[in-house]
Amino acid sequence: MRIATHNVNGIRAALRRGVADWLTGVGPDVVAQQEVRCPIPALPPEAFRGYWAAYDSGARAGRNGVAVLTRERPQAVRTWGTDVVLIDPIGRRELLADDPVPLARELRRFDTEGRYLEVDLADRPLTVASLYLPKGGSPFDGPEGLARFERKMRFMTGFARQLARSRRTALASGREFLVMGDFNIAHTELDVKNWRRATKSEGFLPAERAWIDTQISPRTLVDVVRRVHPDAEGPYSWWSWLGQSFTHDVGWRIDYHLATPRLARSATAAWTAREASYEERMSDHAPVVVDYAW
Repeated sequence: MRIATHNVNGIRAALRRGVADWLTGVGPDVVAQQEVRCPIPALPPEAFRGYWAAYDSGARAGRNGVAVLTRERPQAVRTWGTDVVLIDPIGRRELLADDPVPLARELRRFDTEGRYLEVDLADRPLTVASLYLPKGGSPFDGPEGLARFERKMRFMTGFARQLARSRRTALASGREFLVMGDFNIAHTELDVKNWRRATKSEGFLPAERAWIDTQISPRTLVDVVRRVHPDAEGPYSWWSWLGQSFTHDVGWRIDYHLATPRLARSATAAWTAREASYEERMSDHAPVVVDYAW
């Protein structure tokens, strides 16, 4: 089973850059997408071609938006209290009235932002979630940076409880659990090319990295890519559009597969589908792909 996560940085732009052809060529069975950033009425017909797609666009025009693409119609779809659209492989749309789960207090101000969606697969005992965690800011960048940092930390505090609840609910129903997406945090020094320069930057602050520490363990959730590549630099998944960052592979690993231990142990290969050249980039993020023998 091949599963991918990809921050597409705007689905319409990504389609122009070839993301649909990439999906056809690589053939993942499940795809989590973030920053889809498209109102439902404006979705191109080919946005999710060949897949069932559960999509929460969020209420902020041109911002955020998460989706999970599957080969079969999902058995269940859950967001944080907003309606979600389900799109079939030929583009027909169905509005699903969400059955909202109890939401952690800190997350209630984020519930309409299109940051989290999870589905139960119909053909496998697996719950898959797509996450777009706020980018945040750095307290070293003055009051505005501090405010963005505190907002991100509030999200993370609530999301830690929400994540544990989703994982336990899946396991109690006989399902494995996999959360993927853009966490906007690089965990260790192996995850940032120039990590010394990044120690005061959002995404590599001590409090953010400590939060990742608390989310992963051999008994709860496993960082699948790091399990497959324990000592590798990266593999990075994000590079700035500016300068020569992509050309020289000066990147960050901020896109993750976090899986329950049994599922994580079944991973046979994991890679970042980094494009061959700057001109071929589909997004500022590259897809992160894992093959699971499960």
